[in-house]
Amino acid sequence: MRVWFNKTFSSVFAAIRLIREADAAGEYEIFHTHTSTDARPGIGAHHFAPEPKGLSGENYLEWCLGFCQSNDIGIFIPGKEAALISGARARFAEIGTRVLSAGTPETLALLHDKARFCDTVDLPGAAPAQFRVFENLAQFDEAYAELSKLHPILCVKPSEGVYALGFAVLDMKRNSTQLLLDGAMYRIGFDDFRRGLGEQGSCRPMLLMEFLGGAEYSVDCVADNGTLVCAVARKKSVDGSAGQTIVDDPLLKESTARLARAYGLNGNFNVQFREADGKPRLLEINPRMSGGIAMACLAGPNLPYLALRGFDRGFDGLAVPAIRAGIRVGDISTAVEYA
Repeated sequence: MRVWFNKTFSSVFAAIRLIREADAAGEYEIFHTHTSTDARPGIGAHHFAPEPKGLSGENYLEWCLGFCQSNDIGIFIPGKEAALISGARARFAEIGTRVLSAGTPETLALLHDKARFCDTVDLPGAAPAQFRVFENLAQFDEAYAELSKLHPILCVKPSEGVYALGFAVLDMKRNSTQLLLDGAMYRIGFDDFRRGLGEQGSCRPMLLMEFLGGAEYSVDCVADNGTLVCAVARKKSVDGSAGQTIVDDPLLKESTARLARAYGLNGNFNVQFREADGKPRLLEINPRMSGGIAMACLAGPNLPYLALRGFDRGFDGLAVPAIRAGIRVGDISTAVEYA
């Protein structure tokens, strides 16, 4: 069976390695493509091919269809243009390719828009942080007047974004120069932010949110069309020290299972939580593998392989190893030489 990962996040490196480690019988032949040939070293795929640069939308979709047909791809796990490709599953099926997607195009679009997504969440045990959307100074001031009465610390982040890009805690005492000199990460001076927002006039949709100051949890999951198969939770250090701890938390498991059902999630996905007053609160769902997927797999279950093997042949009879809760895990980078 030929399996293709197109251009995606760097977690694909670990995913391919993990699949090949678990695939002792050599049932899966892995293809990977990327616009940069620098992605070749360390990827571990059986085959690497360059993607054409500058393609997007329908043009990229047509290229993907052609790649699947010419390379006899049996399963396609898309990263780039995942929503568009998910919506074209019938076209891929016509040429013998099954698309493994975390959700429907509508679900993927919803999950990428944090404001719209959080408005739909029904999760009593781990409700999302309170927030308001703003796109200009007047809306920000109105949101701040409301939320600052309820929460001592507030933060901002884009409604659509990845990693922590655009996230900052509003600092009421220091300006941005002081924060820079103090080496304070992910913070911005309140007055500086207001002034800059006023000068800019408008911005992309942003969220003003209550700041959740407790421990953060990253839960790497496998689901089968809405049924949670496995979830491995990693607790990150509050003080920023290296290493994470695998935890067995019934509330996190129940919450991820509930989210999988509500949004019909499939294959690999990741859920982020953060504590406030000792209780986890939902941050977001990432409809893809997380950057820490390899750390989660040290706990026992090989999540990328489980997702692929279950999608390919069904989950009935597929053994899911027990999770080794309590172990400490970490990740280190490896140097490679470019050809």
